[in-house]
Amino acid sequence: MDNRVSAVADQLLLIERELRLLGWWSSVPPSAQALSSEQPFCVDTLELHQWLQWIFLPRMKILVESGRPLPAVSGITEMAEVVYAERLGEVRTLLVALTEFDRLITAGN
Repeated sequence: MDNRVSAVADQLLLIERELRLLGWWSSVPPSAQALSSEQPFCVDTLELHQWLQWIFLPRMKILVESGRPLPAVSGITEMAEVVYAERLGEVRTLLVALTEFDRLITAGN
């Protein structure tokens, strides 16, 4: 695993850790219908933290573990800043982790 992929894997773990610390990690998945939304970030069916846990993290972990190419771009931080605009202090560490993820993805291109 090259350094960039290793760094992305580390960021995925940090994002998961922050979701857990915020109390936003769930052992019960959303419905299959909610998970099958075709909207970006499943904005019509999931809260952002649910999308991160149930769609983003699993998909990224598969890419990392299988050695498949990582995405060319990422703009998760921008979405998170909008969603959590009223709670920026509370989610500061999550935003730092998402920003670093976005940076690593962009730096690879």
